[in-house]
Amino acid sequence: MIIRIMTEGQYRVSDDLLDELNELDNEIVRLLESGDETKFRDVLRAFTSEIREKGTPLDPDIIMESDLIVPPDDLTLSEAARIFSGEGLIPD
Repeated sequence: MIIRIMTEGQYRVSDDLLDELNELDNEIVRLLESGDETKFRDVLRAFTSEIREKGTPLDPDIIMESDLIVPPDDLTLSEAARIFSGEGLIPD
């Protein structure tokens, strides 16, 4: 699976990581509904950190189609409300 973190690059990750990312994605959706921006930012950072730590960065000169595009860690709560709607980034 190829995941792009916007403004950063692409990572190849194991499909096994998808379940863990989906849990974080669902938590982000819940935090958007509650309006807790601080906790939202913490969980979004955890989401992108998992990709960085468990994924393999791809050569930036080679562009591949991404299976998932993730916003950067500095996304605001109001910006996230437009992106993480319904099921979030990862459909259940």
